[in-house]
Amino acid sequence: MLDPEFLKGLPGLPGVYRMIGARGDVLYVGKARDLKKRVSSYFSKSNHGPRIQSMIGQISRVEVTVTGSEGEALILENNLIKSLSPRYNILFRDDKSYPYLMISGETFPRLGFYRGTPDSRHRYFGPYPNAASVRESIQLLQKVFRLRTCENSVFANRTRPCLLHQIHRCSAPCVERIDTAAYAEDVRNAAFFLSGREDDVLAVLRERMQAAAAEQAFELAAVYRDQIQVLSGMQQRQYVDTTTALDADAVALVREHSITCVNLVVVRNGRYLGDRSLFPQHAEEHSPSEVMSAFLMHHYASGPLPSLLVLQEEVDSEALRALLASSQGSAPAVLVRPHGERRVWLEMAERNARQALHQRLRERATQDERLGALREAIGADDTLERIECFDISHTQGEATVASCVVYDQRAMRPAQYRRYNIEGIVAGDDYAAMRQVLSRRYDKVARGEGERPDLVLIDGGRGQVNAAREILAELGLDVMMFGVAKGPERKAGLEELIFPEIEAPLILPPTNAGLHLIQQIRDEAHRFAITGHRARRSRSRTTSSLEGIPGIGAKRRRRLLEHFGGLRGVEAAGVDDLQRVEGVSKGLAEIIYRSLHS
Repeated sequence: MLDPEFLKGLPGLPGVYRMIGARGDVLYVGKARDLKKRVSSYFSKSNHGPRIQSMIGQISRVEVTVTGSEGEALILENNLIKSLSPRYNILFRDDKSYPYLMISGETFPRLGFYRGTPDSRHRYFGPYPNAASVRESIQLLQKVFRLRTCENSVFANRTRPCLLHQIHRCSAPCVERIDTAAYAEDVRNAAFFLSGREDDVLAVLRERMQAAAAEQAFELAAVYRDQIQVLSGMQQRQYVDTTTALDADAVALVREHSITCVNLVVVRNGRYLGDRSLFPQHAEEHSPSEVMSAFLMHHYASGPLPSLLVLQEEVDSEALRALLASSQGSAPAVLVRPHGERRVWLEMAERNARQALHQRLRERATQDERLGALREAIGADDTLERIECFDISHTQGEATVASCVVYDQRAMRPAQYRRYNIEGIVAGDDYAAMRQVLSRRYDKVARGEGERPDLVLIDGGRGQVNAAREILAELGLDVMMFGVAKGPERKAGLEELIFPEIEAPLILPPTNAGLHLIQQIRDEAHRFAITGHRARRSRSRTTSSLEGIPGIGAKRRRRLLEHFGGLRGVEAAGVDDLQRVEGVSKGLAEIIYRSLHS
């Protein structure tokens, strides 16, 4: 029980409070304009919902941090929720920063996908709601303006046009198939298009087409005609009919069967850039307005702000604007009951949210069926929820990597995946590799730290299963475990389930939904392991080939790889080519060449 004297001593200042459980776990993080009033309200009122009542019963202590303003409290609260994932907060998946489309600042600029802090040398367009939207825009711009997308190291070392030039997606500035002025004109038109000035670009292209036709340059006129058709088709495919070059985000919320979906539609310079759907955790006992407010705080506390927010749910817009102005220095206008084209944006967001939610419900029904069938097949009860699966990947013992993937709450949980570089074993000893990864994974779990799985899957046969059983017994971890072997013909649907204490394998029918779940998890573990192995093997081979050469340290090695676009480029280079790299003399170039070709 919380000490009443503690509540009396709380300051009436803005800040952040953390509800801590008996085991030291953070139950809830919140912000307050007045810490004393806000924290005391949890213990003085009795009209809380069941979930909050449950949380209050688990509170062992409260920690507070005083901030200089409510805006600072917002930023701190947002960071703590992201880092701690408290059980009773509304949680949104903490994605990477939002992507941009970049036009670089070189003489022959390239189109690129970009995340991170902008560089003043380049131009950025966005942010886009997801990576697919950026890539779609890049593909469109390649079709129309034929701008390069290759890295500078590749661009600087081309001696003939690449495949993109042959399929009319690049004008090949790398080998001077286009001059600087013409390429710059294409870059300018691409920037106009990205800025919402499609009509200006179409007018220029029509003029070029007519001029080419008048000069009887019909092939060139046909190129301009095709570009006009692509851009015109893009205009027709716009999902929103905008009349103003406005930056706006429309946010809608839909809730069905205890699942909440928030959809964000992004409009920049009057162009629809795409949308994304988010499914907050722990939102079922919060009102739509509270969920909407939590999303806005999470999304805009440090992200880019549009000039207008079009919302489906009422929020305290004045408080939101004040907090965003405090944290970001500016705040967007907020519109809740829109008309005209703004209403179209919001209706689109609502339709997207409903569609995404129905898809999630269908997926959940499928996963319910699969998990239920698996429980029945292996004799597990309804408490079986969390499944962890392990796989080992290597090439004849080289660069061994073990993967652990997690299935929980009816879905794969990529944020909880882990890879382990296996060291100190005989090359190719999969049993020793399995013992090492399980020991590293479950040592803390056996001591009461971290989440305990309900089922452990091992991608392998009897030998791997016995190795896993030994290490789990040494750790004192009593958990259900079996192996998934490919079967005599190594075909999907013929998998054998190898249990430690049962000699005969369990073979489920190919149509069994439980087997489908096992295959889904096993395949994901295999994919994750082999991706990690290939990356580690590539790093190892790249480093080892250059590391043993006298006079090649970390800086020169990096310069060589960057200049030639990788190890293959270095190996293909002649002595004269190697000399062009900063810090490489003729003598050193000869040493490098001999070392790589001896």
